[in-house]
Amino acid sequence: MKYLEEKVMQFLMIGSTLVIVGSLFFIFIVTLYRGGGTIIRQPGIILAAPGPRYLLGGGGGFGHAILGSLAMAIPATLLSSLLAILIAVYLQPDYSPPRVSGMIRSFLDILWGTPSIVYGIFVLTVLVFFHQRGSVMAGIIALTFLELPIITRYIDESLTAAPRDLKEIAYSMGLTRLEVFRILLKYSASGLVAGILIGLGRALGDAASVIFTTGTASTIPKGLFSSATALPVIIFQQANSFYPSVRDHAYAAGVFLITLILALNLFSRFLQQKISRYRIQESK
Repeated sequence: MKYLEEKVMQFLMIGSTLVIVGSLFFIFIVTLYRGGGTIIRQPGIILAAPGPRYLLGGGGGFGHAILGSLAMAIPATLLSSLLAILIAVYLQPDYSPPRVSGMIRSFLDILWGTPSIVYGIFVLTVLVFFHQRGSVMAGIIALTFLELPIITRYIDESLTAAPRDLKEIAYSMGLTRLEVFRILLKYSASGLVAGILIGLGRALGDAASVIFTTGTASTIPKGLFSSATALPVIIFQQANSFYPSVRDHAYAAGVFLITLILALNLFSRFLQQKISRYRIQESK
């Protein structure tokens, strides 16, 4: 009976993996087939600004959406990374009791699982209360809320995985908490880098929080308090268009976004391996 249960569970696990991987592979192939051809035929659409009737089949490209995504995602990642480092360090036993750190970790897990549209609606509510309109700054704030629990949990896990002997030796040498903190950050650098890059990828691929906070401008962003748009938003708009040429541009933007996020994930793994090797060689 136990052998049969083990076989059934193994079959279910393999089947689930094949369904998920197959679905993702199918989506990627279709997007690459439709969007890759468009990029090959019109490579200029990646950097070109949109025309006056871009969403109605007019000329131009989605360069404004790329700039908008970077203008919001990069500052949000920097701000959330700074806050995440401080929170993750506070969660360590040297700074907070286990009950408090456990409650904060549970709260961060809840925030991680919260749909991004909730962050967008929250920031939108604040904007309405203060009679402000959507802007790049509002998008940065929304994406900071979105990335904060992700990066914090990555850094927290890396710091928690640090050998206890490392801290005991550091304290026995008379080092202060700040100096021990620096050593721990250096030891957990691979997890820190992974969390930051994965948070950046999540921000670049999010549409729900951006569309409520920055608007759907069809112009290049001119400042922190100007309207803008992002790649996921422009993909959503173009995919619903009546014009086939506009839908082809949506697939092209999808290919660019998938490639960008895939490159970030590969770069994250590369940096993790390099940092881990350096740490091992240094310890020897």
